[in-house]
Amino acid sequence: MPSDATLALRIGVGFALAFAIGYERELRGSAAGDRTFALVGGASAAVTAVVGRSSPQAIAGVITGIGFIGGGVVFHGEGGLIKGVTTAGAVFAVAGVGVVVGMGHLWLGALTAGLVLLVLELRNVPVLRLLDARRYEARFRDDYEPPAEVRRRR
Repeated sequence: MPSDATLALRIGVGFALAFAIGYERELRGSAAGDRTFALVGGASAAVTAVVGRSSPQAIAGVITGIGFIGGGVVFHGEGGLIKGVTTAGAVFAVAGVGVVVGMGHLWLGALTAGLVLLVLELRNVPVLRLLDARRYEARFRDDYEPPAEVRRRR
């Protein structure tokens, strides 16, 4: 069993990495922000650090709980639009970061958190905008629109 100082470090890193991702969501006006993300990431790290190796079911419990939180973040907006899916995915990713950090893989958790932030910021960093699929959507037809030859036959 790791020392209390090691466990505290893991939990602290879990809180810090999750807070950074939550801060980005807060800046973008998300329903879940820095406090929610920090709580999810820190709690995931704590549960995993303390009981994760001896009880893999604890990690399964974390993932199940996150499903409920993510489900609560997703809602139907005006015109039937579904909102909050990205935030729900980010909450799931933060729980994953917490689990990884709780297991003692601090660098892997930091790398994962960095990649999550990179994905969340694709549309806001000039160089990364080239990777945004919405930039190219006008070049492709809609999945629901039949090809031109089918429309002519009608």
